[in-house]
Amino acid sequence: MTSDFTLVFLSFFSLTLLVRLWLKWRHIAFIAAHRAAVPAEFAGRIALPAHQKAADYTIDRCRSAVWGILIEAALLLALTLGGGLTLLHGVWSPHLAGLPYGVAMIVSVLAISGLIDLPLSLYRQFVIETRHGFNRMTLGLFFTDLTKQTLLGLAIGVPVILAVLWLMGAMGQYWWLYVWLFWSAFNLLIMFVYPTWIAPLFNKFSPLEDGDMKSRIEALLIRCGFRSSGLFVMDGSKRSSHGNAYFTGFGDNKRIVFFDTLLSRLEGPEIEAVLAHELGHFRRKHVLKHMALSFAGSLVFLWLLGQLIEAPWFYAGLGVAAQSTALALILFFLVMPVFTFPFSPLSSYLSRRHEFEADAYAAEHAEAADLVQALVKLYQDNASTLTPDPLHSLFHDSHPPATQRIAHLQQLGKPA
Repeated sequence: MTSDFTLVFLSFFSLTLLVRLWLKWRHIAFIAAHRAAVPAEFAGRIALPAHQKAADYTIDRCRSAVWGILIEAALLLALTLGGGLTLLHGVWSPHLAGLPYGVAMIVSVLAISGLIDLPLSLYRQFVIETRHGFNRMTLGLFFTDLTKQTLLGLAIGVPVILAVLWLMGAMGQYWWLYVWLFWSAFNLLIMFVYPTWIAPLFNKFSPLEDGDMKSRIEALLIRCGFRSSGLFVMDGSKRSSHGNAYFTGFGDNKRIVFFDTLLSRLEGPEIEAVLAHELGHFRRKHVLKHMALSFAGSLVFLWLLGQLIEAPWFYAGLGVAAQSTALALILFFLVMPVFTFPFSPLSSYLSRRHEFEADAYAAEHAEAADLVQALVKLYQDNASTLTPDPLHSLFHDSHPPATQRIAHLQQLGKPA
C-alpha cells in the first residue's frame, strides 16, 4: 500500500526532476538563440568565433548535465522505492552488525554511485573538454587521480563514518547535537590541513618567483591587511587549460594559489585586480558567513534527521522495511536534495551578492578597468557563456551574469 509520505516524495521528486530538466533545456535554447551575435557590452572585446565557441561548449556541457540529472534520478528511485537499499541490507545484515554493517552500507552506496557516474565523467573529460580544446589530462592521469581520491576517501571517510554512527547510537536523543559538533570540528580541521597535506597529492605547488609580480601582490596584501602563509603557483595546466586563482586554508595556514595558466595569460595589473577581488571575500567576511550558514544548515538537517530516525513511516515511505541508523543516514541524504532544490535561488542570490561586494572592494584597491579586462580574458579563455538564460542563472549560477558584472564594475570605475 502506498503511504502518504511516498506520495509526497514522488510529487517533490517529479516536480524537481521536471524543473531541473526544463531549466537545462531553457538554457540550451537561450544560448543557441543568442549565438549569432556578441552582446553589445562585449563588442570589440570578444570576437564572434570566441563567443560561438563559448556557446557551443556550454551547450555541450548542458546536454551532458541532462544525462547526469536523469541518471541521478534513476539511481535515487532504484535505491529507494526500487528496492536497492533493501537488497544491500539483505547482502550485509546476515554477516555484519552494528558499526561494520553501517560502514558497509554507506560505502556500498557511495561505490555504486561513483561507478555509475564514471562513464559520464570520462565523456565530459575526454570528449567535451577535448572537443573544445581544454583537456590536457591523459587517461592514465585520470585513473591515477581517481585511485588517489578513492584511497584518500577511504582513509578519511571510514573513520568519520564510524565516528558519526557511533555518536548516533551512543549519545541518546541529542545525538544530532554531538554529531554536529564533531562534523563542524572535522570540517575546520580539513580546511586547515588541506593546503599542506591533501592538495599536494594531486598538484605541484611552487612558491611564486621573486620579481615585479610578487612585489606587486605583496604590496596589495599589505594594503588590504591580509596575512598568508605564502603565494603559490599550481600546475593546473597538466589537466586543463582553464585558468583560476583561489584562497585555501584556514587561520594561519591560508595560502593564495594561482593557476600557471592564469599567470601566463594575464598582465600584472590584471592579476592584482583579480587578487583584490579574492581579498574582498576575505575582508567582507564572506568565508566566515558561508561557514556560519553551512554549519547552521547542517545543524538544522541533523536535528530533522533526529526527528525522523525513529519514524517507521520515513523508512516505509521510501521503500525500506528495515530500520537502522545507517539506513536513516543514507535515506536522509539521498532524498533531501529533492526537497531543498526550490531553495537554490536563495543560495545563488547570496553568492552573487558576495561577488558584487568583492568586485566593489577590488575597485577600491585596484583599477576596476583592470578587473574588467581580466574578466573578459577569463570569460574568453574558459569559454564562459556571455548569454546565460536568466532563470537558469537564478537557480544555478554562483556568479552574476557577465553583462551584469561588467556593467557594475564599469559603474564603479567612473569618477565620483
